[in-house]
Formats: sequence, C-alpha cells, structure tokens
Amino acid sequence: MAGTLDGKTVAFLLTDGFEDSELTSPWNAVTEAGGSPVLVAPQAGTVTGKKGHTQTVDRLASEVDAADFDGLVLPGGVVNADHLRMDQDGVAFARAFFEQHKPVSVICHGPWILIEAGVVEGRTITSYPSLRTDLMNAGANWVDEEVVVDAGLVSSRTPDDLPAFDRKMVEELAEGQHDRQSA
Repeated sequence: MAGTLDGKTVAFLLTDGFEDSELTSPWNAVTEAGGSPVLVAPQAGTVTGKKGHTQTVDRLASEVDAADFDGLVLPGGVVNADHLRMDQDGVAFARAFFEQHKPVSVICHGPWILIEAGVVEGRTITSYPSLRTDLMNAGANWVDEEVVVDAGLVSSRTPDDLPAFDRKMVEELAEGQHDRQSA
C-alpha cells in the first residue's frame, strides 16, 4: 500500500461528534499509502470526536474547492453526520466530488450527507443499519455488507468494517476518477 497515493490529496469532511476511529483509521491509511489528508470542517480550530479525539481543522468547508482534492472521506458518527447535512457548504463540497467523478468513501452515518447532496439515487451502498430506509427513500439500493464499491463510491457500516473500508478506499483513490461517479 505504501506509495500508492503519492501526490494525492484527500479531504476528510467532518465536525464535532464524529466516530473517532472512522477518522483516525482512514487518515492513517491515506498517510501510510503516501497521500496527504486534509481535515475540512464548517468551523475553524479543532474538532472533537465522540470519544474525545481532537484534531486541528486544516481548511473551512466554505473556502474549499473539490477541484483541489483527489478524493473525499466522510466519517460517521450520528452528531457529526446530522450537523454536516445541515451545512450547505459541506453538502455542496461533497456533491462536487460526484460532479467531478472523484472517489468518495463514506462510513456509518456519513451517507446522510450524500442523501442531502442528492447523489445516492441508483447507487448501491451500505451504512449503519438505521440509515437503510433513509437511503432507500432517496433511491439507493441498500445492502448489508462489510464494504461496498459502486463506481468510485466506497461505503461501510461500522468501525468493525474499517480494515476492509480502508483497503477499498485506498484502492479507489489510487484509481482516480470514475466516469460513473456523478451527481
């Protein structure tokens, strides 16, 4: 895996209340593969996970452009995902990755942001089980699997799925743009 993401910059979009391991594990996987992770949030300063992990915000959601990144990671956590889906800048930022055919990786409650962005219709995706109906109502094909890849969209259910999620995330980021990844 080392070196497979050399020269690639990956945005991590989140806010307070994220699931700690759903940030730290993918972040480490991107770093170990040679990529450069960047934490994007609605507010400046630091963000705090639900178990206490704090991390410095690199860029504000209101000031970033998806064109400056090679992919996007959306960690879960109920509070994080609920607050992000209400942030217009964050939702627009996530949607732009689909418009630009770039890989997006999402886990747990993170798909709420993608529902709000209007990008899940016709896609096969998994999530934390309580989002099943939300995703199906948005037109997605929800499945209960450890990791699902649909044309550059990687999804997983819970922190237990992180090893498989991290591998597929790095693989899709290394592949780059996917023509079927669209808004």
